[in-house]
This record gives sequence, C-alpha cells and structure tokens, in this order.
Amino acid sequence: MKPRKIVFIGAGSFIFTRNLSRDILTFDAFRNCELWLVDINSEHLEMARRMVQRYVDEGNYPATVHCTTDRCEALPGADGILCTIQVGGYDALKDELGIPSKFGIEAAIGDTRGVWGFFCYLRTVQAIVDIAADVQRLCPNAVFLNYTNPMAMLCRTVQTLFPKLRYIGLCHSVQETVMLLAKWLKVDTSDLTYTCAGLNHTAFYLDLKCKGEDAYPMLRKVVEDPEIYKTERVRIEMFKHLGYFVTESSYHNSEYNGWFRKRDDLMMKYCPPVDFNGMPCEHMSQRMAHGGLFGGKSRMEMLEKWFDEPITLERGHEFASYIFNACFGDHTPFEFNGNVRNFGLIDNLPQGACVEVPILASANGLKPTHIGAMPPELALLNSIESQTEEMAVEAYLRKDKSLIYKAVYYDPYTSAKLSLDEIDEMVADMFEACKPYQTFW
Repeated sequence: MKPRKIVFIGAGSFIFTRNLSRDILTFDAFRNCELWLVDINSEHLEMARRMVQRYVDEGNYPATVHCTTDRCEALPGADGILCTIQVGGYDALKDELGIPSKFGIEAAIGDTRGVWGFFCYLRTVQAIVDIAADVQRLCPNAVFLNYTNPMAMLCRTVQTLFPKLRYIGLCHSVQETVMLLAKWLKVDTSDLTYTCAGLNHTAFYLDLKCKGEDAYPMLRKVVEDPEIYKTERVRIEMFKHLGYFVTESSYHNSEYNGWFRKRDDLMMKYCPPVDFNGMPCEHMSQRMAHGGLFGGKSRMEMLEKWFDEPITLERGHEFASYIFNACFGDHTPFEFNGNVRNFGLIDNLPQGACVEVPILASANGLKPTHIGAMPPELALLNSIESQTEEMAVEAYLRKDKSLIYKAVYYDPYTSAKLSLDEIDEMVADMFEACKPYQTFW
C-alpha cells in the first residue's frame, strides 16, 4: 500500500509533535508513512526532526521524515494534517497578558476566551485561515485536525469559510479528566463510560457510569476528601453546585466564569499558589514577567536533555492517531470528543456556534452526535461563553472591531471586575499593543 502522508504544521510545538508522531507510528497502517514537519523557525524545525527521527530509529520503522519551512511543499497529497501553530511565539503573550493584568484581569492560561482569548484569536486567525485555504487548494480531502487555541473560535471560523474541509478541533481535556476521575474512584479508565458535551474547556459529563452504574453518587462522596478537594477546588465547587463535572482543569476553568477570581480572597481560597506543571502556580502574566513560561530557562536547552533520557514507543491517549487510523488506516471506528459547528447537535446552545460533542470517525468520515438539550444550568453558562465567542468571530468575519469590545463587556470574569469604561480603556490599549498581529482590519 502506498505510504500515507501526514503533515505537522507548527512542528516546533515539540510536545505535540513528539507525542503525536510516536502515536501515529504505532499503527500498522502508518509504519511506513511519510511524516512531513513544517515550521517557519528553522532551529525549531531541526529540533523537531531530531525528535521524530529518534522514534523512527528506535522503533525501526520504515517511515521517512521530511522537513520544510514551506507548507505548500508538504501539503500536496496529504492524507492527514495536524495544526499546532503558535503565532508570535511567547513574545506575543507579554502584552496580551500584561495589559489586562494592569486592570486586575489576571490570566491563569489565557488562551481560550475572555479578553486574552479574544486577542489570541485575532493574533492567530489569519494564519489558520491561510493554512486552510492552502489545504483546500492542495489536499482538499485530507483529515485536518487542529490543536491550536483558542479552539472554538478558530474552528468556527475555518468551518464557516471552508465548510467542505474535513476539519475538526481536538483537545485532551476530556480524556485526561476521565483518567483523573478513574484515579479518584480507584477504577480502571476503561470502567468509565460517559457522554460529554458543551464547549471546549467547559464541556460537562452529562452522564458518567462505572461498569454500567451511575458513577456520580460515588464521585460526590470522593470529592469530600480534603486531599482530593485541594487539587481541584474550582471544578469540585462547580460540581457541588451545578451537579455535573466539567472537563478543563480548575486553574484554567476559573477564567471562564465570575465566581472564583474577582477578589483576592477568592483567589487565595480557590486558586492558591500550589504547584502547576512543575512551576509555581502564579498568574500567567506574572510568570511571563519572571522570565517566561520556563522560569528564564532556555526551552531548547531543556529539550536537549530529552535525547539523553529513555523513551517509550507505547501509544499515548491523544485522539489524533486513532482518528487517522479510522479514516484512512485500517478503518477501525473510533469515537472521540471534537469541536464542530452546532447544526442540530445541542438544542439549547447557539446554532452555528462551535460546540464540543462526541464524534464517530470511520471510513465514512467524521459524524457528530446529536445531544439534544443540555441541563438548563449548564446551557446558560455555555450560552454566555459561546455568544461572546460568536461576537469575536463575527468581528473578524465582518471586520468590525466594535464587536470585540462588546464580547469583553459580557465576559463573566471581566464584567465581574471592571466597569464598561474600564473595559473600553483596556481593549483600546490591547488593540494598540497587538496591532502587528492584526493586519486584516
């Protein structure tokens, strides 16, 4: 069989490139595939090549690794595409996070929605649109999987402008949360079944079963454990009050509502400075001010150490390789949660907006699942979030800056802290500082 061709755009996103290439190679259908790595940064591209080649060599795979700074060289004939770009790199985050911080709007991560997410979208959207246009021209039948945030807004844009592309947005919060819940419940992950739906980073497990029985009564008992509670304070509080468990981590989730970050005492109670991915859990803006995401260490220096460490060739839990295998590998069907436009999928969320729902991947393509109506308390939270995202997307599509201001007006966290005039001042400052990334106005 002709080798399948899989293209990584933004291959300098090392963790994704490393893990996803490893996963792809574990499938028999892809052992001899062509892996094309694309990045505009030559130094990052060479590092990515070395990492992927290490997996090829250690697994003794007959796959080939190709590198280019020109995606149009890589895309023709592609079967699968993975997009993990970051426009502007970490330097772009300084103003994007720093200006809101001066107004008391502190980002935990800042890449999903709210003022930082909207400007991250404006920084990234034109690049994604340009990539999608090249995909439509050069490999329109490819399965195009996006990992770049802000997921919902980017997916809504691409799926609006290029509706015939097989384009899906992916996130790992759904499966990682299931792994966490299995650990808490002291069961195997395979023992849990669920239906999860909503928005990216605020999807909820509408049902959660353990070996066929409702797992929520067990979970309500488990989260009373003080040691468990302190690891996920925000999510557990939301679970106690709303009745359903949410997908994204506590620290990140605290950004999407007005309950946990609007006062210093609430921050200390629900988002205290505990360990976060091996780093002090301070605001992202503070981490940037203190030497960047890696505390002043060189990312390339840290990555070099990986070559002296042992590696595993075992497949991980990201969805991408399974989706590719279902669509153009051995065609084993695979169900996953992905991001698509809401055309009759969730009845009480804005139609046409981007939602996260179960999707079946198979030889017949990618088929989203009809959920029906979400519980009203969840739909209300998701609807507010979704409609602010919709305004931001329409701002780009209609080239109307005023819609960004209005989106921020209704962001739950920002509106809990700032007046309308203060929001106007903050957003105006953001537009001025972030001008280099918005050439489309």
